[in-house]
Amino acid sequence: MNELDTLLTDMLAKGGSDLHLAVDSPPKTRIDGVIDLLNQQPIGAREMEAMLKEVTPAHRWDTFMQTGDVDLAHEIPGQARFRMNLFKNSWGIASVLRQIPSRIASIDELDLPVALKDLASYKDGLVLVTGPTGNGKSTTLAAIINHINETSQKQIITLEDPVEFAHDDKNSTIIHREVGEHTRSFSAGLKGAMRADPDVILIGEMRDMETIRLALNCAAMGMLVFATLHTNNATKTVDRIIDAFPADEQNQIRIMLAESLRGIVSQLLCQKKDGGRIAVHEILLTHGALPNCIRTHSLSNIRNIIDQNREQGMVSMDASLSKLLEADLITQAEAYMKAIDKTRFIA
Repeated sequence: MNELDTLLTDMLAKGGSDLHLAVDSPPKTRIDGVIDLLNQQPIGAREMEAMLKEVTPAHRWDTFMQTGDVDLAHEIPGQARFRMNLFKNSWGIASVLRQIPSRIASIDELDLPVALKDLASYKDGLVLVTGPTGNGKSTTLAAIINHINETSQKQIITLEDPVEFAHDDKNSTIIHREVGEHTRSFSAGLKGAMRADPDVILIGEMRDMETIRLALNCAAMGMLVFATLHTNNATKTVDRIIDAFPADEQNQIRIMLAESLRGIVSQLLCQKKDGGRIAVHEILLTHGALPNCIRTHSLSNIRNIIDQNREQGMVSMDASLSKLLEADLITQAEAYMKAIDKTRFIA
């Protein structure tokens, strides 16, 4: 076993989810959201380069040397798979590796809102799963894709950087494409996917204006598109998409988004009182009043739509936090930190 896999194995034994490596610093791991030392031994510059280069394909290492940043997947066969980011900082080469669960859990097993099954049943449109890095967006999307795979006969194309969850064909056919390996960018991969007769497209991340534009075009063409953004509620998500475009294009984008948006699921992970973490969600679903809110940029009304349609499965982030607090699963301080309207959670 190489040195990196030894560190990863030690991390898994301690219940860690992420491994942090930096030159002249001991390896650290994140356990239940908190970073702690994995051991006391600092890693020197030469040792770091040799350790990471050993597990990185030559062409990806060349890219890293040229750009200073690259994402890829790493696997310990029979044990675990990891999303690996290589980057350079002021001390030299560094890396963060995040564990990807080896088994794809279902929507029910993850105790996700039942509304996610409804979002998976649409034939077209755009569904966004949002939240900060490290809050389980990929796991939630994998559960949704798995549900489609089990319940429908579809052609599903995933476009990721890197491919995280590897789905086996069940009732559907799934094609995995990785940025940097199978296509040069998300936008280039999307252009190719549009010609491959997909019913469903998963975009690992909408990073730029061109990718967002293509995602909206795919949704308008009759495909069901799932994608992620780093926003923490529905209103900010709509605003982020529109603001990604120049002012003279924003009206057209509002119209396209109003017609195609099927739902937004914003997800955060909260520290539980008894240890571990629990997901909390804000859910916006398609509604008769929603398109006009988007077209007229009356985004403050989105909050009213959510609050007035709870029976349809919609829920605000603050309402979800209140439910966890009432169930004594999280602390008042944790609810306050994650809340949008923090005045609701002042002790």
